[in-house]
Amino acid sequence: MKIGFINGSPKKEGSASGCLLAELKEILKQPVSEYCIRSRRDTLPDELAEQDVLVMAMPLYVDGVPSHMLSCLTELETLLKGRKITVYAIINCGFFEAAQNRWAIAILQNWCQRTGLKWGQAIGVGGGGMMPMLKDIPPGKGPKKNLSRALETLAKNILNEQSGETLLVSPNFPRFLYRKAAEMGWRRQIKENGLKAKDLSARPSGSC
Repeated sequence: MKIGFINGSPKKEGSASGCLLAELKEILKQPVSEYCIRSRRDTLPDELAEQDVLVMAMPLYVDGVPSHMLSCLTELETLLKGRKITVYAIINCGFFEAAQNRWAIAILQNWCQRTGLKWGQAIGVGGGGMMPMLKDIPPGKGPKKNLSRALETLAKNILNEQSGETLLVSPNFPRFLYRKAAEMGWRRQIKENGLKAKDLSARPSGSC
């Protein structure tokens, strides 16, 4: 079986999408061809059409698929149309609630139908901002308990090229602590950029 991973995060390193794919790869214990699509300028290799399975991982952008990944999907539609490929997806968002990913997942399902590919399954991951910080925690432990269980289910379906229901998982971590950690991160970043905490509430001035 030929399995291809497409990392759709625009980050060069330390992305939640990369962390999620890395853990899935460990569970699969199979050779995987890995591709990164960070911008609209990235070229899609023809060998993508030779895969039996494609796993797409990407962050949620404004309740949908990132614009550079929409461009990627448009190109893939021509490259893959009519191929016997099963598509799986892992969408992560900064919101704690994993249900925020459902619209992006629906976009990918509709794209599969349009392209004539088999839809496998998707995982919607909440609390994506935590993923890079959890990479050293063993699978199935602490905040990763539900996530690891979902990835194991996804891996099983991938190896059997089976379909499954969408899985929505949030970290096994108190929501209020996640929010506090996020607020601390925003304040730190705004100071690093020479601004003040009150500037987080600033609105554009001038007429439209």
